[in-house]
This record gives sequence, structure tokens and C-alpha cells, in this order.
Amino acid sequence: MPLYEYQCEDCGVVFEARQKFTDPLLTACGQCGGSVQKLISRTAFSLKGGGWYEQGYHDAPAKPCETAGKSDACAACPKAVNE
Repeated sequence: MPLYEYQCEDCGVVFEARQKFTDPLLTACGQCGGSVQKLISRTAFSLKGGGWYEQGYHDAPAKPCETAGKSDACAACPKAVNE
């Protein structure tokens, strides 16, 4: 379930609410009862581990291909497939 941030327009308190996509937006502050506004905040998205970045999408020097000079040279290399 997503975590949303809200800010009270009256007392200024910022709070978080875990809500389903189908839940209605909050309209009242839990502390003072004033009206609240949903905030736009950063996500906690991060890519970890190996994967697409390590398979040819970073700026490290290219390693020589082990199959260079053969009929199917570099056919399996991620850089060759993505160029």
C-alpha cells in the first residue's frame, strides 16, 4: 500500500497516511481538525544488485569479447544487442 504525506493548512503539521489507491483522500487533520493538502514527495525507489546496469549501461571500459573473430562474434554481448 502506498504511503502518502499530507500537511495541515491550519496548524502546519505534516503527517503520513498509508492508503489504498481506491481510498478517498484525507480531508481533516487528526490533531486540530483543519483541512489538509496532499503533498508531492520523493519516492524511495532504488535499483540494487546486478542487472541491466552492470550488463552494458554504465561508463566502465568495455571488456574484450571472448568470442571475437568467430562467426557469431559478440552475438550474446549485451552491448552488441543494444547498439
